[in-house]
Amino acid sequence: MPSTSTIKESYTDVLIIGAGPSGYMAALWLARCGIPTRIIDKRSNEIFTGQADGLQSRSLEIFKSFSEDCFDWATMDQAWKVANQMEEICFWSPDEEGELARKSRIPDSIPNISRFTESVIHQGKIEKWFTESIKNFSGGSIEVERPLLPVSIKIDENAKDQQDYAVEVLVRKLDDDLARPEQYGGIANGLYRAFDGDQDKFYNQNIDDADKKDFELIHAKYVLGADGAHSWVRKQLGIDMEGEQTDFVWGVVDIVPITDFPDVRSRCAIHSKDSGSVMIIPRENDMVRLYIQLKEVDRDVETAGDAREFMGNCDDPKAKTKGRIDRSKITPESIINQARESMKPYKLDYTNLTWYTAYQIGQRVSPNFHRHSRVFIAGDACHTHSPKAGQGMNVSMQDTYNLGFKLALVCKGLAKQDILQTYESERIKVARDLIAFDHKFSRLFSGKPMIPNAAMLEGEATGSNMDEFHSVFLHGSRFASGTISDYDNSSLINKVGGATREGHEEDGVFSPLASKVPLGRRLFSDWALGQIDHRPWHFADRLPSDGRFRVVIFPGDVKQYPENMEKLHSFNEPLMAPESFLNRYTPRNAFFNSVIECLVVHASLRNDVEFYGFPEFARRKDYRGRVDYWSIFAGVGKTHNTSTKVDIYSTYGIDKKAGAIMVVRPDGHVAQVSEYTGEGLKQVCDYFSGFMIDQREIAVPEKDVTSYDSDRFEKPRLAV
Repeated sequence: MPSTSTIKESYTDVLIIGAGPSGYMAALWLARCGIPTRIIDKRSNEIFTGQADGLQSRSLEIFKSFSEDCFDWATMDQAWKVANQMEEICFWSPDEEGELARKSRIPDSIPNISRFTESVIHQGKIEKWFTESIKNFSGGSIEVERPLLPVSIKIDENAKDQQDYAVEVLVRKLDDDLARPEQYGGIANGLYRAFDGDQDKFYNQNIDDADKKDFELIHAKYVLGADGAHSWVRKQLGIDMEGEQTDFVWGVVDIVPITDFPDVRSRCAIHSKDSGSVMIIPRENDMVRLYIQLKEVDRDVETAGDAREFMGNCDDPKAKTKGRIDRSKITPESIINQARESMKPYKLDYTNLTWYTAYQIGQRVSPNFHRHSRVFIAGDACHTHSPKAGQGMNVSMQDTYNLGFKLALVCKGLAKQDILQTYESERIKVARDLIAFDHKFSRLFSGKPMIPNAAMLEGEATGSNMDEFHSVFLHGSRFASGTISDYDNSSLINKVGGATREGHEEDGVFSPLASKVPLGRRLFSDWALGQIDHRPWHFADRLPSDGRFRVVIFPGDVKQYPENMEKLHSFNEPLMAPESFLNRYTPRNAFFNSVIECLVVHASLRNDVEFYGFPEFARRKDYRGRVDYWSIFAGVGKTHNTSTKVDIYSTYGIDKKAGAIMVVRPDGHVAQVSEYTGEGLKQVCDYFSGFMIDQREIAVPEKDVTSYDSDRFEKPRLAV
């Protein structure tokens, strides 16, 4: 390896290692916020088929938050438009005679938990939309650099300033042939990815013979390891994975089925009497994905001594003596043959095979997600589990959706570095809950089913209880949706004054001022009407992911209770003052709402009040005198075209006389709810003073009043 004094050096705010969904989501956030970023991947090829396919409700909400109406490219919400949207799941198991029969049909997603339902689209398309959005947000400056292999990493533990380039990563440019993982049988598959315990050896071969021109030393303020279950970054940080791995092996195929099975276009969980289990996932177009439990899998006995490396803490005490799974013996035909046995008496044939893989079920989570708040790991790098609950890609993206805006605030010098510690505390709880859910769900799925009234059938009295499996699925669906991730008290979440609500169907802490809004969770979206134009908006669409906090003032019915409008006007002076939280944390010359945006949602009929009857802070003008028309909403009323009833006050449990003030983080989670009073406004100020950095002495370049800036909606908005 050449001396670092002879190779190219470069600098960036954030270096992302790994261009899977988790890495892409981080890059998307940072591009949207205007943060200098690089994203590298050791693979020479992008994913165009296979891999993850399920999108849960929360992921689709997040995609929508990066997809504003004014964008004229293929934005992230294409996923909802193109994907197969699943409406129900069917459960099949043996009847009293041991014959396969449909037990029940239920909604695939919890009704009304989101405006989106679980959907399916292959990962390659999702990465394509990520690439397009990142390109447009960054003006083409951020794109995946391939194939680059990280070789070494060094953290300056003594770095004091959060803007120091405290991490050095040496990377090596690979030949395309070396960076292209081997395939088996000539059909696109994920076998190498699924069983790649020897990837390090594969990618690092001949490294000592590499030329110095192939190396680069990247200096970064922060580094993210989003490089998969066998994460190089995690290993360099000395962070273990804790948990266990079973001896259950499952195959996966993407096919167009030819079958007489009646529920082939519904999601299905099938437990056969003696031939294992199958999950059917109907995909886009006429494709279907099958997850099939493999009963017999050949082993490479020569690897038995290395079993600990790839088996982990396995349930099967004999597993470590069996040797590594011989992935070359796993073929599409062997997988589908097993599915045929499981689905009897129904027939199964296929055409248009596009991808296949196999994997072992295991549940592991890292005890730490960062080192020194400088290097972070996310996604499969810090938690692994089975894919049948549709969580892998979703939880991975939601990890970096949590981290991305925090990195942006710190890199911009808007917030203290301390907020980065909330990434681990918030996401490790989600990861552990996921592992617990997947542990139970996957074992019930993989177990042999119990036959009803088995006492009448000799030898069939044991097995997985299908009623229990059904119950676990129902209970887990709310968690699996991603919409109830609940973040505890921290510098970014204030649950003081909240309490658990008696008789509520889900756990959580609720403020009596907004009794249906769980503190620390994402804000549920409902309709509101634009005061200026009566346009109906899903309120979440007025809170796009662009790095800004929102302070939402709910002044109640300002027509019925005129004192509420008077109180709103009394807020004008403190909010317009230079020392207010709206101005203190916004650099000079930046747009007035580019760090904290203030919105007003009243409870009067829109026609009973006038736009210019509201105080100036809610309808401010920018440096050109352009009025902000989109910060005042009617939270009650009816839409003109559909007569849809609008009452967001009822949805959120806010009294129309008392009102409330809500702080919403850039990731849409409710940070704090305070009373609609001067004291409540002070509590909002106290919230931001805990972690934000005063910007009154900081200035961004003065704007040119003669420039044509219609592209300002697509460019980064944070502190500009």
